[in-house]
This record gives sequence, C-alpha cells and structure tokens, in this order.
Amino acid sequence: MENDAATLYCPNENCQAANPLTHKFCQRCSTPLPKNYLWAVVDGPSVGSPGEILADRYLVLDKFVLLDTKPGLLALTPELDNFQPLKAYLRLIPYRLHVPQVYGVLFVADGPSPGEILLLEKPPLLVDDTIQQVHLCSELTTAWRDATSMRQLNWLWQIAHLWQPLASEGVASSLLDSYVLRVEGSLVRLLELRLDIATSPELPQLGEFWQQLVSDAKPAIAEFVNQVSFSLIQGQINSSEQLITVLDQGLAGLGRSQTPTIKIITKTDTGPSRQRNEDACSPPSGTLISKPPQPTALAIVCDGIGGHEGGNVASNLAIETIQQQVQQLTKVPYDHIDPSLLLDDLEKAVSIANDKISQRNDSENRQGRQRMGTTLVMALPVAHEMYITHVGDSRAYWITRHGCYQVTLDDDVACREVRLGYAIYREAVQQSAAGSLVQALGMGPSTSLHPTSTRFILDEDAVFLLTSDGLSDFDRVEEYWETEILPILLGETNIVNVADRLVEIANTKNGHDNVTVALVHYQVQYWEPEITIKAVIPESYSAKTVDLTSRATDTTLLDSPNHKTQVIPENEPVKTSIQLPLQWIVPLIFVVAAGALGFFVKQLRSQSGSLPIFSNPIQTLNPSIEATPPPRSLANLSPGWVIKTNKEIPLGNKQSLPSGTFLEVIPKSSNPKPASGDSSVSMRVCTNKSTQTPANTNNPAVTTSVPPNSKPLPDTVLLDLSQLNRFAVSVLQSDVPNPCRTVTQPPVTNSDS
Repeated sequence: MENDAATLYCPNENCQAANPLTHKFCQRCSTPLPKNYLWAVVDGPSVGSPGEILADRYLVLDKFVLLDTKPGLLALTPELDNFQPLKAYLRLIPYRLHVPQVYGVLFVADGPSPGEILLLEKPPLLVDDTIQQVHLCSELTTAWRDATSMRQLNWLWQIAHLWQPLASEGVASSLLDSYVLRVEGSLVRLLELRLDIATSPELPQLGEFWQQLVSDAKPAIAEFVNQVSFSLIQGQINSSEQLITVLDQGLAGLGRSQTPTIKIITKTDTGPSRQRNEDACSPPSGTLISKPPQPTALAIVCDGIGGHEGGNVASNLAIETIQQQVQQLTKVPYDHIDPSLLLDDLEKAVSIANDKISQRNDSENRQGRQRMGTTLVMALPVAHEMYITHVGDSRAYWITRHGCYQVTLDDDVACREVRLGYAIYREAVQQSAAGSLVQALGMGPSTSLHPTSTRFILDEDAVFLLTSDGLSDFDRVEEYWETEILPILLGETNIVNVADRLVEIANTKNGHDNVTVALVHYQVQYWEPEITIKAVIPESYSAKTVDLTSRATDTTLLDSPNHKTQVIPENEPVKTSIQLPLQWIVPLIFVVAAGALGFFVKQLRSQSGSLPIFSNPIQTLNPSIEATPPPRSLANLSPGWVIKTNKEIPLGNKQSLPSGTFLEVIPKSSNPKPASGDSSVSMRVCTNKSTQTPANTNNPAVTTSVPPNSKPLPDTVLLDLSQLNRFAVSVLQSDVPNPCRTVTQPPVTNSDS
C-alpha cells in the first residue's frame, strides 16, 4: 500500500533529498533511487502494520515485507559470533541466485515481534512500483501444475544442486518447506533458510516431498518423477550427485523438444579517461553471429591488468587460447556430452590460458606491477543449457522477463570475506581494498588458480550480459537493465542497438575505465513431447572427486584425444540373448575345468586302477591372481590415505586450510569407514610449502587468498565428508608418494601477508 507520508531519500550523500516513493530518479540531482525490498525473519505474526515506519527508515508494506527509505545508509549489523544463523547465509553467497543474502538487522523494542529482526535483501517478490504493492512469488507446489515438463524438471534439478551445500550448512530443511520454497519464473528461490532441528533431513525425505508432485506432473514426465521420488525413498538414489545425473538424463530427453536460436554481439570501447584499451572480446567487437547457421556460439569478455603493453596482451592471449580449446570441446554432439566433465574441461581451458600468460610473464622477466594478467568471463550455450566460466571481477548477468540476476561472484576481497563468514557483503564492500582481486589469469601457476564454472537450464527466452567493470561498477546494470535490456525480450529493440547503448551508459555514467560488453540472446521454441520420459537409475553409484588443480597443470590435456570432454555412447538396443556377468564367467570356467579333470581322473582309474596324486588340483588349475584395488576416493576413505585441498576450507575462529594443504586420515574410534557421506573424518595436517607463502607475491594488485588475522592451524582437524565433497578435495592414489611421511610440523597461515 502507498503511504503518502513516506518518502525515499536520495542515496547521494551530497544530496539526500526526499522523493515520492513512485520516483525512479532523484528530483533534485537525478541520481537513481534504488528500491530495496526486504524480507523480515521474525517468529511473530508480523513485523508491523502496513504503512508503519520502523527505526525511522523501514516502511512496512506487508506483514513481513519492508522497504528501506534510506538506501544510502548502511543497515545495522550484529556481531557475527553472537548471531549464528547468519553464518549459513554468508557462506552460501555463491548460491545467492536461490538464497537471499543478509541486508542487516532491525532492533524493535515493542510491537508484535520485539527484539532483533534479520533483514534479507532481494526476496522472491512480485512488485508494482507504481502503487507500492508487493506479492510473494508462488510456492513451487502451487505453480507446479501450470509449468511445462521442461520447467518442472528444471525446478527439481535446481533443488538437487542445492541439496548438498544447504545440508552442509544445516539448512536442508528449507528445501522441504513448501512455504519457503518459491519460484520466480524458471528460478527456484527461497524466502529464508530454515535450520535443521536435531538431525538433518536425508534424501528419502526429499523423495517423499517430491512424491506429492507426481499427480500434477506433465504426462511426459509423470512416470519419470514417480520413479525418481520412489528411488530416493528406497535409497536407490543415495547421493545428490547421482540424483543430478538422473535428472540430467531426463532433461536431455526433453531437450529434443526445444529448439534454441542464439545471437551474440560484442562491443568494446577505450572510454573517455584511458589512453589505450586493455579489454578484449570474442567475437571481435561489433561482430554479430547467429547459431544457426554457425555451429558454435561462444562469447568471451576479458579485462586486462598490467598497464602499458601488458593488459591488452594478456586479454588477447587468453581469448586466443580459450577459443582454440573450446573449439575442440564443441565438436562433440551435445547429447553425447557429460555436463560435469564439460564444466571441468572449461575450467581446464582457462587454466591453460593462465599458464600461457604466466609463462609469458616469466620469459619477459615481468615482476610486481609490471606482471600482466586479465579477468575473464565467458558464456557457452549448448542445447538447453548455458555454461558460464569466470575468473576475476568481470561479470555475467542473466536477464529474463522476471528480473535481472548476477550469476557470477567477484573474486575480490569483499566476496572472500563474506564467503568465509567474516562479514556481511554491504559492510565488506565499504572496507579498504574491498575490490582488490584475489585471483586473475596470469599472476601465477594454475595450481593456485580456481576458476568458477556453472551451468543453467534454459526453458524460456533470456539475455545473458557479459561485462567488464567499466559498466558494472556503481550498479549500472541493476539501474538500467529494465529500460535498456528487457526490451530485447519484449521484441521492442535488437541486441546491436542495446550493446551500443550500454557502452554509452558506461562512458557517460562511469567513464573511469575501458568498457566491454557481450550480449547473448537465447530464444526458445518448445513443444510438449508426445513420448514418455523414463528414469534410468544406476544399480550403484560412486561419487567422483574431480581434481581440478592437477588437471589444470598439463597444458596438453585438451589436445589429447584421451582427455577431451567425455562422450556418452549411444544407448545400445536391448538384446534378447542372455549375457553372464564377468564375475560369474571365471568361476564357471573353473567349475567346468574341475569337472573335466574329475572325468579324466575317473577314466584313468577305470583303466589303470590307480589314481594320480595332485597336491592341490584347484591351485594347479587356478593360479593366484592379485585383484587390482579400487581407486581411492571419498567413498572408500581409509586411515593412512592423504587428501589434498584444492580450495580454501574455513575452519572457524578465523582459521582456514589453504589451498594445496595435505591431510592424512588417521584412525578415530567413532569414525567407521565412511560410505554414506555423513561421517566425520579425523585428519593430521601435513606441511605443504606452497601454503606457507602468500599467493601472487609478484603483483600487489592481486592479494593473497589467506584470511586475515588467521591463527596457526592445529595438528589435527575434524571435517565432515559433506564438507570435503563441497570443497572438491582430491584423494591421492596409491601410486603417488605420500607427502606426509616426511612432514613433522603443521603449516602456519601467514595472516600479515
């Protein structure tokens, strides 16, 4: 409801004029007026009465929905150590597309819900700014019946991807609460997080929740959803990875009923304040490509680092290298690609580009600020999916008719602090050096680089915007997407004109840097399939741990036919002949041979009356064969094995295990050999020299990823298997020398570097 007395104050600290709530720009200085709608997490019946203003700034629009009338001011933030529920929100910031983030807290002395109220930003709301009316997005269980088959499976696929990270934070119950589980177009979004009480829910409970969706599932997938939910309940699907694989197969079947048309345009400009352009893009600036007829559509944006004759060399070298690698990957038919391995290979392609730039730096003896590097963000549409890979602070945005969503998380100090649970984002970005990069291409070997690759299921028209910070700084995309980019989806303009307009906005509203944009317009033609999709549930499943770091060190891997994106073979027709398993055939041969031997002995006895003496007939016919031990993995972890961390793992109390740390599994009486993914593992911390020195020491512009004020690590640590899976650790195989055998002291994280 509209409140005539309420006003929206300009966020410009030199203006701060009061404006009507319906205005989009300040009537005095023309600064954009952000509308920060907030969800209040309270135990009571409401946060206040509609029209009421709390703490002299928060306008109550609905029982739990507020509008911040002073968006230029920081909200109050609690002491994180005393407000434990915050930790889950902060550590789940990589999933902010689905999980709302913390805006601040509100202290209310009286009213229906007195006390400290948590405020979450960007909740799943439908907003009419003209009359200040808001409505919650539909519950998934309500919207389910009207969705297409593709969208129904897409929603389940997103929940499957959220299960493990939410379970590791003790909030998986959020995915079983129909009130919390909302949908905004094709996106699954949560109103808030619900803490698991007593014990965390298991996958069978997820299957029971999904079982209620079967009756309203579209005919093409009703049997599929029933099979999947039943397999979850029965424990036939016992991990989120296995669940995702099954859902991927179903989506691939539906994808044959979806025909995409893709257009890509890029535009780069030096800007008004720079002498040279260190950005680069692919396709070349001003080039419009379409698929079809082009067989491949790939968009890349790079923002060079390193000054004169540095950044532009690095950015162009990165694009040239990645184009070569991705060209090899996309030769595989899309329905034969294993998505998880394609993600891995995209990250590996980025690592190869990183090593080429780093080697160029070394060969030219570049040190300190003269060392060249680049950020990178790229988009690869493949059938019904979009693959996004990024390093640094160049960004990707996903624009639909429902909203504009930033789908990459900057590799800078501010985001690192939030991800580790040390600060709220709105507070972290105010700190000095908050925007300093913690990684970029070319600053060091690929063993210390951690690209991020994600994929999205597309079931509606969308535009993906890739941009350097020349445009994204100061929230220009959030301010102008609705007036400049949304018209593409409404058929009111084309991407060529929009690219020109975005560069103009960057130069006139920001103007402090080069600017590069790429627009990927994805259009969908979909029809409900007449066939019925059936689920293929593997009899057994062993979750694999991908060692991204070790794969990234070999720059020749993508050129080897044995290491390209894995091809999934065609399904062979069902054969009527009976085929015995291999483990039956060998014993059967021995039985037949023993029978033949017995017959032979019997014949000799009947002929000579004497029996030849064999010391051990079975041993003679069956020489000893040593069985090859199964590969080591988290699924069969045993004492004495060594784990290597590929990402920084927070331990709490401002401690963390740096990337590259070796951990030796030690016996623990309460730690049986884990197989379910829920057991804790006790490990001894081994020294790794690479963890004792900060990364990127040759470039002050790229800061170390070691947390500030960290303490020396303990001799031993106790981690859950779910946490090890989440951070994609590697299990060293038996043929690799044990790095812990010569180690006596644990590593010490340098907090002052």
